[in-house]
Amino acid sequence: MCSFFCIFLLVFLSFWAIKSCNARIFTSYIHHRFSGSVKNWSETSRSKFFAGNWPEKGSVEFYSQLASHDHFLRYRRRRLSESQDLPLTFSDGNATFRISSLGFLHYTMVSLGTPAMKFMVALDTGSDLFWVPCDCSKCAPLEATPQDSNFELSIYTPIRSSTSKKVTCGNSFCAQRNSCGMLDDCPYSVSYVSSETSTSGILMEDVLHFKTEDGNREAVETYVTFGCGQVQTGSFLDVAAPDGLFGLGLEKISVPSILSNEGYTANSFSMCFRQDGNGRIDFGDKGSLDQEETPFNMEQLHPSYNITLTQIRVGTTLINLNFPALFDSGTSFTYLINPAYTRLTESFHSQIQDKRRASDPRIPFEYCYDMSPGRSTSLIPSMRLTMKGGGQLAVIDPIVIISTPSEQVYCLAVIRSAELSIIGQNFMTGYRIVFDREDRVLGWKRPIRGKRFEQLSSNVSELH
Repeated sequence: MCSFFCIFLLVFLSFWAIKSCNARIFTSYIHHRFSGSVKNWSETSRSKFFAGNWPEKGSVEFYSQLASHDHFLRYRRRRLSESQDLPLTFSDGNATFRISSLGFLHYTMVSLGTPAMKFMVALDTGSDLFWVPCDCSKCAPLEATPQDSNFELSIYTPIRSSTSKKVTCGNSFCAQRNSCGMLDDCPYSVSYVSSETSTSGILMEDVLHFKTEDGNREAVETYVTFGCGQVQTGSFLDVAAPDGLFGLGLEKISVPSILSNEGYTANSFSMCFRQDGNGRIDFGDKGSLDQEETPFNMEQLHPSYNITLTQIRVGTTLINLNFPALFDSGTSFTYLINPAYTRLTESFHSQIQDKRRASDPRIPFEYCYDMSPGRSTSLIPSMRLTMKGGGQLAVIDPIVIISTPSEQVYCLAVIRSAELSIIGQNFMTGYRIVFDREDRVLGWKRPIRGKRFEQLSSNVSELH
């Protein structure tokens, strides 16, 4: 008996040790497109980054601009679905069309090279390549920044980094390796379907600097393959990603895939958002044993973070449905196709006591109501999503409150979609969302208020 137990214990400890080898978690802080930190940097840098109107949070203009951002994303997805000839995998010298939003919603600071250079890159779960402006022929313009500015746009220069390496056509990441010289530089080109937006250049390797998420905060340098973006066009020259883009997709060239394949982290990452849209991303985080989960739908030509909804509860009404939806943190609001949209909104409306407002072309939501004096948002019907496998997500705040000088209006923050259902950031707020690429599941759990939560609250207010 003891012999059997000892063998079992030895096997268990060996398995635990193997899993612990890549149990490190690397953390970066996420900054919302309209956050105070990004606004402060944009104003002090005097760059063209996000130049122009900066809407007041909670105003009609604020929600209108976010919905306009979402419109670009949905338009590109429709164009891709209609264009069967468009390549969706790396080919022709790493040329690829990727589903992505231009005018991104979230940004994070990364340090690349030796000595390290900082880049404020857009986060994108709809694409895979990490790229930065580099040896530019045509990039976003750099303008003079004051000495006390927190940050300025950067351009990566390979010869100034002692750890930089060019990726040749013989590298497994280079799709052109069968038609170019083994020692030639490997070219890449990523074209976005609308807005004539693209990035092109050559693939490089260099160290990306992380710190582990533990008491020691160990500094770790990891080699990653990324795009040396020499030519940018369209929206990449101003509002979209003037300082680069960080793809979080499922392909092997994405940074999460590289970190896992090199044994640095588990093949997973999590994102956690506060009410103001800021948050954190933890590479290597597989969540917890008690989290809710649902499997990804992996049958697409280009796999994405797509799940299946089976049921929606709105207040006292239970709606049985079965339809796929994309979990996309880069989309501000939630979009549903029919019949899901109609059944959800009609159920919501039937349980609201306040007067519904007439349609307003400035407001992207159909179901808006005058907020009665003394009314509380606790009278809003609750909402709960059930996913394939039985996992349930209670939507913490399904409405937005729009303020005007004379009144307050609240709207159900769900928008009708003609072609694709998307669970947007507004339904993810208040959760740690785990994109477990190893087990091919999406996980979620409300974070426990404590040291980790307070650290998030204190750190996201500044650029890192």
